[in-house]
Amino acid sequence: MQPSTPQFSTRSFSPRSSSTTVDEHTGPTLSSDSSGPIDDAKALRTLMQGGSKTFFAASLLLPSRVRAPATALYAFCRLADDAIDDGVDKPGAYRDLQRRLDAIYAGRPEPVDADRALLPVVRQYGIPRELLDGLLEGFFWDAEGRRYETLADVQAYGARVAGTVGAMMALIMETRSADALARACELGVAMQLTNIARDVGEDAREGRLYLPLQWLREAGIDADSWLRSPVFNEAIASVIERLLKAADDLYQRSQAGIAALPRDCRPAIRSAQLVYAEIGEEVRRHGFDSISRRAVVSGRRKLMLISRASSALLMVPRAADPATGPLPAIAFLVNAAADTVNERQTARVAGKARRRSFDEKVVWATDLFERLSEQDRLAR
Repeated sequence: MQPSTPQFSTRSFSPRSSSTTVDEHTGPTLSSDSSGPIDDAKALRTLMQGGSKTFFAASLLLPSRVRAPATALYAFCRLADDAIDDGVDKPGAYRDLQRRLDAIYAGRPEPVDADRALLPVVRQYGIPRELLDGLLEGFFWDAEGRRYETLADVQAYGARVAGTVGAMMALIMETRSADALARACELGVAMQLTNIARDVGEDAREGRLYLPLQWLREAGIDADSWLRSPVFNEAIASVIERLLKAADDLYQRSQAGIAALPRDCRPAIRSAQLVYAEIGEEVRRHGFDSISRRAVVSGRRKLMLISRASSALLMVPRAADPATGPLPAIAFLVNAAADTVNERQTARVAGKARRRSFDEKVVWATDLFERLSEQDRLAR
């Protein structure tokens, strides 16, 4: 199983798009001309459309100011996953991606469309390096074929391959409270747990296992023996049922996070949440059998859920439940993002002492009118 996102899902990053080329060391990359600023937005959109259909559909509901940076983020995540998963030298590919991140954060990205597109995103939205490092670490865990002893260990994996993307998307949407960031990360983890539950059989036939080993033993299942001959029975069904229950708990918690988003961003994220939760419902409807079959949500059902997501516009933000702290697995992501938020706020306060130039005042006024116009449109 490959890793996920909000807004992306672990399988969000496959199948491969025809716009990629494969390098023996680093895996797929988008072709790019090294001269001048990135202008191949079409290539990035094509890459996104060739990946997760759920994310692509949800992204169409995002306002344009969010869709463009989200596409750039998706492109880098997708190609990074492919680079490690498909590279002949997986540790070498992992190190190469870390080096590419070094170059991006130094302001000198390599001549790769996805890298150059990511640079203005991390700068404008203050995306901390720790989030992307965590994402790459999760991809590498996946390439190693790592197994997970407890639910907390599975959640730690989900925090890296999906919770990181939830945090970055929240920052792109200019949502920066610690509570909202926690809920965004938890939504990503919930989606990852759903992916795992859906793909148990498919993963097992590839020699991969993501279910908590502790739960398997409690159900009387020897992991190695079952992997050699993955069959569906009541025991494995009970483990999948437990995993979907854990995902449902996180979906419920994420409601408060969606309500904290800007109004024009809520329907897109709510639609992704509803569609992923529906995947879990499909697994339930077939008796938790995700070994002999793979749950699929029909196009018509997806459209109904996406239509229903428009009600998110009416969600009322509410104070977080003091008893509901962040999932321990995602605490490091929330802390990293919160630190960046504090740095940006400090810099903003320090910058207030300087008088705006005439050009800056024009830009500020134009932005103000655009925001007021958007508020009027939403009100209508």
